Amino acid sequence: MTRKQKRLTLIGSAVGVLGLALGLMLFALRDNIVFFYGPTDMVQKHIGPGVRLRIGGLVENGTLVHFAGKSVTFKVTDGKDDVRVAYAGLLPDLFREGQGVVAEGALDNSGVFQADNILAKHDERYMPREVVDALKKQGKWAGSNDQARAPQ
Repeated sequence: MTRKQKRLTLIGSAVGVLGLALGLMLFALRDNIVFFYGPTDMVQKHIGPGVRLRIGGLVENGTLVHFAGKSVTFKVTDGKDDVRVAYAGLLPDLFREGQGVVAEGALDNSGVFQADNILAKHDERYMPREVVDALKKQGKWAGSNDQARAPQ
């Protein structure tokens, strides 16, 4: 084997090992990868049942309904489309209608988003960047500045 062939064999082997390692990492993380969508994005992309994702927007006024125990339903809107969300658990203290929210979960077969985690805005200056971007995209952002602020 010539020197050039040895070098090409070594480079090919290294690329193969790196590709295998990357494939194994992505396989291991497949359940932890969660994409963010606004309600309009969800409608346009026709997200199927069971796909884990995050949705964000504003809690639509007049849609928050409390049931027995800790169950609630509400609609998340971006001003154009809305998605009905069902959640069983304690809501964050700052959760209320007309405020920004991010819900993590999956759609069920009836088209209701079954959330297993709810994040409310931190204070009057904070809204998750994904929600701000979705609201700006719809022309509904009325923030005092162009940047979302991280919690401090």
